[in-house]
Amino acid sequence: MKKEIHPENYRLIAFKDMSNDDVFLTKSTAQTKETIEVDGTEYPLIKLEISRTSHPFYTGKTKLVDSAGRIDKFKNKYKKFKKEEK
Repeated sequence: MKKEIHPENYRLIAFKDMSNDDVFLTKSTAQTKETIEVDGTEYPLIKLEISRTSHPFYTGKTKLVDSAGRIDKFKNKYKKFKKEEK
């Protein structure tokens, strides 16, 4: 392998699915200021809205994930165009 072409900060990082609190470790160069303790070791933490443990394709369950209130924002934005019933 060539020297000095690989990132310096390639390390184990904990990814946490916020919808079901599942945590998994993998290597990454992602930057984060948060940390989490897993099995007595502290790792940098990346928070996810959805992962393989909560995605409908992998779980076979349909589930509405709306952590940012996007559906309510959409309905409020287009409420003025709704046809009135007589």
